[in-house]
Amino acid sequence: MSSSPDANDVGPARASGGGESVEKAGVVERIVFSNAESGYVIAEIQPDREPPFTVKGVLPGLRCGESVSVRGRMVLHPGFGPQLLAESFSVRMPAGVEALKKFLGSGLVPGIGKGFAGKIVKKFGADTARVLSEESALLREVPGLGEGRAAKIKAAWDEQLALREVLIFLQGYGVGVRRCMKIVRQYGSAAPVMLREDPYTLAREVDGIGFRTADRIALNMGIGNDSERRLDAGLVFTLGEAEGEGHTALPEDELCERAARLLNTVQERVVARLGSLLARGELCLYRGLVQTPACARAEIRAARALRELAAAASCLPQIRVDAAIDWAEARAGFRFAPEQADAVAAALESRLCVITGGPGTGKTSILRALVEILRAKKARVLLASPTGRAAQRLAQSAGIAATTLHRLLRYSEEQGAGAGRKELEADVVIVDECSMLDARLCAALAQAVPPGAHLVLVGDCDQLPSVGAGNVLADIIDSGLAAVVRLRSVFRQSEGSEIVAAAGRILAGDALLPRAVGLAELASGELPELCMFPTDDPAQLAQAAGILFRRWKGRGVASLDMQLLCPMHRGRAGIQAFNTLLQKQLNDDADGGFADSSGVLFRRGDKVICTRNNYDKSVFNGDMGIVTQTDAAEGLIKVRFADEEISFSRMELVDIQPAYAISIHKSQGSEFSQVAIALMPEHMVLLRRNLLYTALTRARKGAVVLGSPSAWRMALAQARAGERYSTMRWRLLD
Repeated sequence: MSSSPDANDVGPARASGGGESVEKAGVVERIVFSNAESGYVIAEIQPDREPPFTVKGVLPGLRCGESVSVRGRMVLHPGFGPQLLAESFSVRMPAGVEALKKFLGSGLVPGIGKGFAGKIVKKFGADTARVLSEESALLREVPGLGEGRAAKIKAAWDEQLALREVLIFLQGYGVGVRRCMKIVRQYGSAAPVMLREDPYTLAREVDGIGFRTADRIALNMGIGNDSERRLDAGLVFTLGEAEGEGHTALPEDELCERAARLLNTVQERVVARLGSLLARGELCLYRGLVQTPACARAEIRAARALRELAAAASCLPQIRVDAAIDWAEARAGFRFAPEQADAVAAALESRLCVITGGPGTGKTSILRALVEILRAKKARVLLASPTGRAAQRLAQSAGIAATTLHRLLRYSEEQGAGAGRKELEADVVIVDECSMLDARLCAALAQAVPPGAHLVLVGDCDQLPSVGAGNVLADIIDSGLAAVVRLRSVFRQSEGSEIVAAAGRILAGDALLPRAVGLAELASGELPELCMFPTDDPAQLAQAAGILFRRWKGRGVASLDMQLLCPMHRGRAGIQAFNTLLQKQLNDDADGGFADSSGVLFRRGDKVICTRNNYDKSVFNGDMGIVTQTDAAEGLIKVRFADEEISFSRMELVDIQPAYAISIHKSQGSEFSQVAIALMPEHMVLLRRNLLYTALTRARKGAVVLGSPSAWRMALAQARAGERYSTMRWRLLD
């Protein structure tokens, strides 16, 4: 498949013969061009007894070997002659022998290359499709196909059938291929039935499918505009949308107002349905705030466990705290600042302790001293952090092993927060980067700390709050339940760190711009620790990003240690555009790589990020790795993460994205040697002080701001996003 068509072939074609509507059918012989985002396809079709013809238009998910019927208008392209401009289409899975061979050998079905495809079709002939659908056990009669591979082939065939049906069903509603793949992966072959029985399930349960898409489907199926089913779905979806914004609850009035606006109906109808949902226990009410049962359970369990933990007697042996701090200072070779000593003392004396401070405030010294004191007293210490990179950094700081919270807690989506897991075998549990803790993960952590053990939460409360719903770190601090030590003295600043100094100015709202540099300096000049390439042109910004990353690569900076951070995914200065650009410039892999079913290209050596927790593979949202192998025939890629190599099948690739550029939210918990930050006025909806502060403090050695000085000032002018609604603070106090 070529990466792009002739430049003239993407724009509008001119009609011939009055643009009369025609219908043509045949087998897809070749995909000339495919755009995953728009679903635009140019393909060569072979009819039964006629010459082949070219079809183009929005034909999402079209595959070689499939039988397609296309209705549209014949148009005349100046360079390529007559073409069928598609207006609608229908597809059947391949039925003929040659079509089946082409389809099975295209790499869509993991485990079958062209060789195995030929063997299977030779064995079963025109009956191949029926065997795959109804008698897949017969596949074991094909030489070389054992039970395991036969099972994979059957599963992949069923997935393709379901995916095709879902694609056809949703093509008129603007749902892209990757989201259709998520639906099929979540519901399997039952996906088409589920769509027809309750399309609102999509909005509730499938990430990336909005209420409006599900609503269009439901209304077209005859579900009434003011039906109870629609109003209830709108209320639940509105709460889910609020969770996506970080809230675990909404005030009753705000919920009803938002839902009425979404549903385009009068608020009184929504209020009546809310009362019904509350009466049936499908939603929960606490202090005037409405929650889903899942959010309510998480905050109740977290608050109860934290209260019990704070009130219990300590299991630590008697420690003379002042003497222990003197001993730790002697080992460190310097005197601790008063607030550093206070932090060590609070962690030793209080069952629940929060240590909060920005970069350069001495958290590393505190953690190392605390761990050394506890190990000298033979206490069992566990260290954890929400992400793999943060856990690695924590281990380096403290001098002992650390792990991710998910691995430590054996936390799973199926269990959810608070489902009877074993207590941790520890006397002290230290968790870093706690600004990333959401309500559900906090509940799992708090319930796992055994009676008598201490829980020490370390984090920077000035960073962005967690991606998941909740206001955990702020709520614990505000409740007064924990011993809180705020680290304000900046020690790294005295060593001349421009990044730390600028981070402090950002929090104070000081709009002083970093030193400006030009393209020549980015390419080969001497760069200060913090600088800015000023531009309002996205094309020039992209050029600067490519130059900067080639500089770092040429100077031996590892791929995982240089990072472009960006506020938004879409647009000319968005994550998707930068990933495409940087992949081409930094990784021109000779083997061409492997495109997944939606057209996202993966190459050996690519940096990628996991976007969803995968508990079966022990890979979690935010984990980053390097692609070590791509296999189009098997339909998989392999990725080397911190401690192991993981395989991802074609359907699992929806959870893996290129990561040359990532969002600032995704960067939380990570540090990189060199960081570039894209800032443009088009990002203005997200620009905040804590966003800029979080981005800048990801850099250890150097940071370059690429973009508009006006965008920098916009971020400085917005102190922070609106406060999150949650119930945990009140539940901690009750």
